[in-house]
Amino acid sequence: MTTLTLTPGATNLADLEMIWRDGLAVRLDPACHDGIRAAQAQIADAANGTDAVYGVNTGFGKLASVKIDPSDTATLQRNLILSHCCGVGEAIPEPHARLMMALKLLSLGRGASGVRMELVELLEGMLAQGVTPVIPVQGSVGASGDLAPLAHMAAAMIGHGEATFKGKVLPGAEALRRAGLTPIVLGAKEGLALINGTQFTTAYALIGLFGAWRAMCSALVTSAMSTDAIMGSTAPLQPEIHSLRGHSGQIEAAATMRALLDGSVIRESHREGDTRVQDPYCIRCQPQVTGAAMDMLRMAARTLEIEANAATDNPLVLSEAGVIVSGGNFHAEPVGFAADMIALAIAEIGAIAQRRIALIVDPVLSHDLPPFLTPNPGLNSGYMIAEVTTAALMSENKHLANPCVTDSTPTSANQEDHVSMAAHGAVRLSRMVANLERILGVELLCAAQGVEFRAPLETSAPLASVIAAVREQVETLGDDRYLAPDLEKAAALIASNAIVAATNTHMPELHP
Repeated sequence: MTTLTLTPGATNLADLEMIWRDGLAVRLDPACHDGIRAAQAQIADAANGTDAVYGVNTGFGKLASVKIDPSDTATLQRNLILSHCCGVGEAIPEPHARLMMALKLLSLGRGASGVRMELVELLEGMLAQGVTPVIPVQGSVGASGDLAPLAHMAAAMIGHGEATFKGKVLPGAEALRRAGLTPIVLGAKEGLALINGTQFTTAYALIGLFGAWRAMCSALVTSAMSTDAIMGSTAPLQPEIHSLRGHSGQIEAAATMRALLDGSVIRESHREGDTRVQDPYCIRCQPQVTGAAMDMLRMAARTLEIEANAATDNPLVLSEAGVIVSGGNFHAEPVGFAADMIALAIAEIGAIAQRRIALIVDPVLSHDLPPFLTPNPGLNSGYMIAEVTTAALMSENKHLANPCVTDSTPTSANQEDHVSMAAHGAVRLSRMVANLERILGVELLCAAQGVEFRAPLETSAPLASVIAAVREQVETLGDDRYLAPDLEKAAALIASNAIVAATNTHMPELHP
């Protein structure tokens, strides 16, 4: 397994995406080890001292006023983990859990958590050997960190809970044993360092971001193909229009669509004598809408890259000042805002794509394409209900895009009286991305069919390559057939980035 070395405070989104997509093992840059050890020494002194230090020699939350004897340190931390293992619902996918573990490593690597190197090395060993804690998806309100999900991660590290190893779900201790690893007995503050933090929420938000960006690039391709299918105008893509407004995403979206449509014989065939003055907004305003979504995703990306490198547990060890301070970096409000932004972008990319599909299948608006793109309408329904399905998915994404970060509720006997609900905001993104991929998959099929109806006129070379890639998976629709498998194959082409790759065209980058 390839191992990626991460620098705490300076790890970029490209590396995090590789960890998730490619299952890379990770290790921290050894340059951060001295800082980790210095903070741990300070925690050890506090644990044996007389001054109350939250979570080190006191209870937790509302029980912070209860002093804990130094002899009970290990029991305190163990009890913290086990009592917080209250997650419910299905287990999160292994790649998600591995990204979450890598993010926890980055946070600990900032040298402000006070954990021993042995704990860091165990996390690195679990990632290297493929021991992945079983983590339920529900239970976090995104305030004192992702307490329940992170507790399930920590439980496997101390030999409790469950973990997967070589495809089998095993008791945590057994999974570690089979991988040649040993459960750790937690020292002062180590349990708290593991469960305070935003790593569950940030992992899910990053995964939603990566999927949304890939879908956005695919939407540039499908939208260009839809434009050619309905013989739409490329005049609204002129660079001067977009430079006059100045939004970078809009400028890039228009430039990409121009490159994708360059050389289309279909386009050249109706430059003169076309009775239509303007196309509907779903064609004419594509750069403005998709470009705005692009800008929104990049804003969210900046927030998430910062958060991925942040120290987010509590209390934090400020080694240079020689103090241990209780703060609130575990509150996931920034991630909640980012997740809501991503959700809005996903919903809008899908909304305008759905309108393009509706345009293509409507003979009144599609510039003489047959109804529902079937060569024998009436006897056949063609893509009639595929369009209805995209309407359902678009509507679901609109509902899911409602903000989560505004939905606070008090918890923990009113000690934690404002919570971010960022975990809800981040987890929903995966479903929204899957919905968007299916919407774009249907557009891909409809646009390809529409372009084929324009023969002998040909589309551009990049879009012709896309249609060839589609036809390797899905045949042109003649008489009606069982369509569900076609829709799934098309969605898979979107999810895999295959149609973007087929264009051989430079695409906007999330992390240049």
